[in-house]
Parts: sequence; structure tokens; C-alpha cells
Amino acid sequence: MSTTTIGGHTLSVDQEGFLTDPTEWNEEVAVALAEQIGVTLESEHWTVLGFLRAEHAKTGETPTLRRVSTGLDVPVKRLFELFPVKPAKKMAYVAGLPKPRGCV
Repeated sequence: MSTTTIGGHTLSVDQEGFLTDPTEWNEEVAVALAEQIGVTLESEHWTVLGFLRAEHAKTGETPTLRRVSTGLDVPVKRLFELFPVKPAKKMAYVAGLPKPRGCV
């Protein structure tokens, strides 16, 4: 495990840059992480991030793309628009959670 500074916060991260301690996350960190991947957070993004964090707190697992789509009743296509290219991975990254199982 290593550390990095993002948005003025020193954070524990894995080799891919995902936070290893979800308690280090806050909204400032989310904005900085999103900026790093070219995403500007708007209200719809915050809804997705809140869902991800709540599900992770309940289950200990980062929700998959399908689980987010079903849980929020948001089409997968829309999630691709909000978090382009690899939405599950990007959503988890910005939410300060581990990469979902099955993501490469």
C-alpha cells in the first residue's frame, strides 16, 4: 500500500490508485478524483456516488454496474454518459471504493 496526495489530502491507495480506506474519502476528494479522470460532478453523479457508498457500507462490496443501474433505476447507457468508457471502475474510483469484482 502506498500514499498519494490528491486535492491537498494524503490518501492511502492501491497500485491502481483506488483508495484503500473509504473513510479517507470526502466530497473534496471526490471532486479531485473526478477531475483526474475528466469528469465534472453534478447532482446526478452525487446520487450515484451516494448509492455506491451506501451499498458498500451495507455489503462490504463495491456494487457492479448492473447493481447501480437496477438500484437507482438509471439505464446503463446513462451511467456510461456520466462516467465514460469504464463506468463501473470510474464510479468506484471517484466514490473512494475498491474496484468492483470482475473489473480489469
